[in-house]
Amino acid sequence: MTKPVWIRHASQLATLARSSSSPVVGAQMNELSIIEDGSIWLEDGVIQRVGTDEELALYYRDRAHEAQIIDASGKLVTPGLIDPHTHLVHAGSRQNEFNMRLNGATYMEIMNNGGGIHSTTAATRAATHEELFAQSKQRLDQFLLHGVTTVEAKSGYGLTLEDELKQLEVAKQLHEEHPMDIVSTFMGAHAVPREYKENPDAFVDVVIEEMIPEVARRKLAVFNDVFCERGVFTPEQSRRILEAGVCHGLLPKIHADEIEPYEGAELAASVGAVSADHLLRASDKGIEQMAEAGVIAVLLPGTAFFLMAESANGRKMIDRGVAVAISTDCNPGSSPTVSLPLIMNLGCLKMGMTPAEVLTAATINAAHAIRCAHEVGSLEVGKKADVTIFDVPDFMTLQYRYGINHVNTVIKNGAIVVAGGRLA
Repeated sequence: MTKPVWIRHASQLATLARSSSSPVVGAQMNELSIIEDGSIWLEDGVIQRVGTDEELALYYRDRAHEAQIIDASGKLVTPGLIDPHTHLVHAGSRQNEFNMRLNGATYMEIMNNGGGIHSTTAATRAATHEELFAQSKQRLDQFLLHGVTTVEAKSGYGLTLEDELKQLEVAKQLHEEHPMDIVSTFMGAHAVPREYKENPDAFVDVVIEEMIPEVARRKLAVFNDVFCERGVFTPEQSRRILEAGVCHGLLPKIHADEIEPYEGAELAASVGAVSADHLLRASDKGIEQMAEAGVIAVLLPGTAFFLMAESANGRKMIDRGVAVAISTDCNPGSSPTVSLPLIMNLGCLKMGMTPAEVLTAATINAAHAIRCAHEVGSLEVGKKADVTIFDVPDFMTLQYRYGINHVNTVIKNGAIVVAGGRLA
């Protein structure tokens, strides 16, 4: 049994308390439930007590000698950050496409000419389980160094039953062996593989009749996702895929309205998706329907930034009552980053969100987007002892001093996994 960890004298302890039952919307996204000179006691992998340092010093006066004490004076303490949309498990790199885009090629042009998702699919199919595990573990280590303690991980770079299962098995092993928690999403409908280019409906049938049942049978995923975009999967095909997933117990998510308006947000609301992601071109009607249906918008400003596109309108969505989360969209083509703090900066600079809103979006709302808010996303008694400590005095400075990794300490399940900005 590990020693209790007592974090003391935080300049700001941003608890995000009282928001575990439902996603945070509207003006409430600015309410961080901050405790100044804050203190938190972690024991047996669980948060045991949260309050001012004076309160905890009194409560634990007879046990203080038992604890490993972390002095958080002058520092910001938050829940462990949560990334609700990543393509963590893949092989290969697409740095050559960066130069192609700088010379005017679009994302869809590159993909239609055999690059993009098809390039990563070829590399992932060729990689062994062990190779995928090693590469993905390196990415997870980097996520930890940037304060992230839970990630969602999608398949979608196999596009055959065997290779989709391989990705999901790697994610399962990482969840079991790495300190970080991984929530898996099946995304066999990430692209139409080149061998089905002339008959995409036949591939949709494969996803529905072969892939989804086997993934569900093996209990390898919680969610089922689809790339609903012109030139990829139509709204009608996407609906079939998402409804088939529901029949097998997989909760629906959707890549929606990224390149052009394509009724993805409307479809998300119609099928009761947990989240709709991207949404750069979502219609006003779609946004309104998402708000009414309680669909979370997972926004990915790093992707728009890297593709040199206009970002999703986070300000509009929040003002319209949509619960907003943010994510890196970590992937080898359109967002090759693991820095969720940078994504938070971009949320302020490119999507009109406030510093408080982006912290809410990267913690409790991100937890709701992957159905984990009952155990992570806020600093409350009984939740997992997942904590990030930043070398800044307050949440405003975290966003003001942009593009810098301010993470000092990360605690996962009560164990210190990053200390002094290095893996422990």
